Amino acid sequence: MLSIISHPECRDHDAGPLHPESKARLDAINNQLIMSGMDYVVRHRDAPLVERAQLERVHDRDYLDRVYALAPGQGMESVEVDGDTVMSPGTLRAAERAAGAGVLGVDLVMANEANPVFCMIRPPGHHAERDKAMGFCLFNNIAVAAAHALEAHGLSRVAIIDFDVHHGNGTEEIFKTEPRVLFCSSFQHPFYPFTGHEKETDNLVDIPLSAGAGSAEFREAVSAHWLPHLREFKPEFVFISAGFDAHVADDMSSVQLTDADYEWVTRELKAVADEFAGGRIVSMLEGGYEPDVLARSVVKHLNVLLD
Repeated sequence: MLSIISHPECRDHDAGPLHPESKARLDAINNQLIMSGMDYVVRHRDAPLVERAQLERVHDRDYLDRVYALAPGQGMESVEVDGDTVMSPGTLRAAERAAGAGVLGVDLVMANEANPVFCMIRPPGHHAERDKAMGFCLFNNIAVAAAHALEAHGLSRVAIIDFDVHHGNGTEEIFKTEPRVLFCSSFQHPFYPFTGHEKETDNLVDIPLSAGAGSAEFREAVSAHWLPHLREFKPEFVFISAGFDAHVADDMSSVQLTDADYEWVTRELKAVADEFAGGRIVSMLEGGYEPDVLARSVVKHLNVLLD
């Protein structure tokens, strides 16, 4: 049964009134789940707080100490961690819930208590490097979840697929020398964070897309590069960094994907999970900044996972 993991505290992260990463994103998804009728055929679960030891699998201790020291208390003003990443009084708890959601998702799937799982969380995570916050991200949620699958459950091969329009630089930096993780990322290039290029190694497969690229370019690249590597790798668990900001109606980028593209890529990834991983999937929300389009795209994504 498809489970959705979230928590009300994920709404308490406040990056500012003009910031695109707002609680309106989660509100729009919740509304679309209800309007589509999907809300009644999924199980909702509360995200726990991540444990410090779980964060330390992918982040340096000194970095975590700095994040916790910077976190403002209730009634205090927000602080900038970098030019794009803000911590408000509610941010640390939201980030702990976001990372904890992935850990719970892995545990539920491995215990056959849920499958697949979608983590409806914020702040996002895929830009957070081992010792650096950036791009709206404090903790690398998907990396925490993947490391938990490896270390707590003894898996030997996990795949992370990132179709956010921005390169998943943090996830790549954390796992670039980890042979147990295959990381596949598509992204507009050149574009923030100005990392990533056409790269295929045993465990890294980057797909740069030019501004204006649409369905044909995206599907051709996924078919030619991601899918062969995934089938050769034979993952035991599939993680999805699900960012929907490459949508043609999202002003965040110049890539022109459509609802149908998100359905298609989800179906292809689900087929890989079904063939090699016993269907094990945890998908975690990353980008997507036009709330109505994000909500619609998420429901398309979940409909395929639910099938």
